Amino acid sequence: MVETLNKRDRAALLRSRLAEAMQAAGSNQTALARAIGINRSTLSQLLKGSGARLPNAHLVGAAAQALGVSSDWLLGLSDRPESASALMANALTLTEAPRALVDEAIFGWHREAEGYKIRHVPAMLPDMFKTRAVLEWEYTPHLGRTTEQAINASTDRREWIRGSRSDYEMALPLYELASFAAGTGYYETLPRADRLAQLDSLIEESETLYPRLRIVLFDARRLFSAPVTVFGPLLAVLYVGRHYLAFRDRERITAFSDHFDHLTREATVRAHDFPAHLRALRRTCR
Repeated sequence: MVETLNKRDRAALLRSRLAEAMQAAGSNQTALARAIGINRSTLSQLLKGSGARLPNAHLVGAAAQALGVSSDWLLGLSDRPESASALMANALTLTEAPRALVDEAIFGWHREAEGYKIRHVPAMLPDMFKTRAVLEWEYTPHLGRTTEQAINASTDRREWIRGSRSDYEMALPLYELASFAAGTGYYETLPRADRLAQLDSLIEESETLYPRLRIVLFDARRLFSAPVTVFGPLLAVLYVGRHYLAFRDRERITAFSDHFDHLTREATVRAHDFPAHLRALRRTCR
């Protein structure tokens, strides 16, 4: 949190941060004075003064622009020296989302957020809980001959994610598992035996890992969610198909966290009822 400063302290901080920014930018008084259109002696007096006098807004803004920092940081209104455009660039990144099991970006985010609660709305069934048969069925059309190698290569990373110190909360729409059990829609060509084995595996995982793993189901007729993952307080990642949109600013991370909390509050199937729901689906599997 940024402290409220009196005028004398703010003037002292401005002088200190101007000198720091000049050093970081490899600039000097002559170059900066020329860049902002003032006499070198005027700038020298500002840097060496000890009073409470502050320069006007135009001079502060021009100095900030010339040195590549923000005016707010120079004046002690922010703890971040980056300009607004730099802050925005760091707050939102666009990352390619290859059709892979555990790609480098996702694995890196999981490692970064280890120990924090991770909230996840998967695009379909979460890869980290799919059986080998389901992974082969799903990824062979995309990876072809390399499917086997891709599964083998991803095993260690998937196990690391499952065994990390993070707690996981997941929210899926009801229709996803209903369609899976019935073998309709996306899962139409997945053999019944593989679907039964997957349901059995998911029942075991959800019971064994509870409460570290909590899975709820929501009714998509009342609620909607795009695929999104919230990695603790660090970042929120929205999956849009070929790319991930990763947000690191607190406001958007909070918004995505609130969205996930709404899904869990309004869930039709609660986490402790999830295994029983799977068993009921299993009995209808055809």
